[in-house]
Amino acid sequence: MFATIRRYESVDQSRTDELVKKVDATLLPRLSKLAGFGGYQLIKGDDGVITSVGYFDTAAQADESTKVASTWVRDEKLETALPNPPRVSGGEIVAHKMRELVKA
Repeated sequence: MFATIRRYESVDQSRTDELVKKVDATLLPRLSKLAGFGGYQLIKGDDGVITSVGYFDTAAQADESTKVASTWVRDEKLETALPNPPRVSGGEIVAHKMRELVKA
């Protein structure tokens, strides 16, 4: 499995709620339709930093998700909310452990 990490800095903090809603409503449906999709997480950090982590079966599929995310930013006209291109990194997941989440 491969992960792609996109770190967005200088995010317009007054638009964070809007970004989260748009990710849920329009980006996640696009990403989840990509071949090899294994999951996605959006992390709201401090000081205008938002990081996303996507999981895919292959490196090529993970790379494709970055293209989809870039197109999504333009389609949703979020260039002012996300004024800087993300720092993108990723690679093969070589160790992994998560506890199973159980809903009450």
